[in-house]
Amino acid sequence: MTEAGAETRSIAIERLGARGDGIGLSEGSQVFVPGALPGERAEIAGQGEHVALVGIAEPSADRIAPICPLFGSCGGCAMQHLAAGPYAAWKRSIVVETLARAGLAAEIAPLLDGHGAGRRRVTLHGRRKDGEAVAGFMRARSHELVEVPACPILAPSLASAPPIAKALATALASSGKPLTILLTATEGGLDVDIRGNGPPTDRQRLALTRLAAELDLARLSIHGDVIVTRREPAQPMGKARVSTPPGGFLQPTIEGEALLARLAVEAAAGARRVADLFAGSGPFALRLAEAAEVHAVESDAASLAALDRAARATPGLRRVTTETRDLFRRPLLAHELKGFE
Repeated sequence: MTEAGAETRSIAIERLGARGDGIGLSEGSQVFVPGALPGERAEIAGQGEHVALVGIAEPSADRIAPICPLFGSCGGCAMQHLAAGPYAAWKRSIVVETLARAGLAAEIAPLLDGHGAGRRRVTLHGRRKDGEAVAGFMRARSHELVEVPACPILAPSLASAPPIAKALATALASSGKPLTILLTATEGGLDVDIRGNGPPTDRQRLALTRLAAELDLARLSIHGDVIVTRREPAQPMGKARVSTPPGGFLQPTIEGEALLARLAVEAAAGARRVADLFAGSGPFALRLAEAAEVHAVESDAASLAALDRAARATPGLRRVTTETRDLFRRPLLAHELKGFE
């Protein structure tokens, strides 16, 4: 956004940055322009390294129409205006350049499309605005909330996420606190964890329990403290079904997880013992255990506990052991890795 009457200038966009900004030179200095593409002539406004895009004088042939009417104001997406082929090449180049800067030589395969049906988890923000609770995404590089009535990149199972987030923000509006609302689609329905409210009062617990029933949520929690579980919030991982902890990490899409897991299983083919480091709640470990013994190592105890419960409840898996360990502070050393293939 720019103020009326702000001075504008024209620059040539030379390349894309790692966060999707177009990069060009203005008065001899490098500037980052969100929404601009290489080869374009962009009209910009503002001072400093990050400037605002006012208009495109010469559009790129790679520019396409965004699928969302809020693109450019909502900060949830950065690259809906770039065609699929150039987008894939740009994403691959980020990995290539990062490894090159680290002095690592590796063959980088083409990008695999892991979007599938869309995102199965989303983080929305709840705020009071003009005396009313609203829910949405933050504008890019801003604390301004953009209300989002619907989001086209979400899986159909998350279509109701924006109105549900708004209902929850309304229920907690009296606290006056900014909320972060994590919604995850599971086999049992939506799993929701609210952050920012602090420990709930007895009155809030009662109100939220009732609201969870009205909204037909599988589970509702605040900062991981479960308010109510109405159905098991399970995720399939190979043969296993895992009830991940509230707000626990998952790959954003089901298709993305399946692709990564397939590559991991193929890479470990023939191994009898496998170490899965940063194992999370088991998307690799539980699939690998269908053919090999697995030692899963992860710093988050709740995620490991979910993995362990799933492994014990799933017939036909090889032995799965777990270890809670901060691998940044205490990586597995060479003598500890000798027993794994």
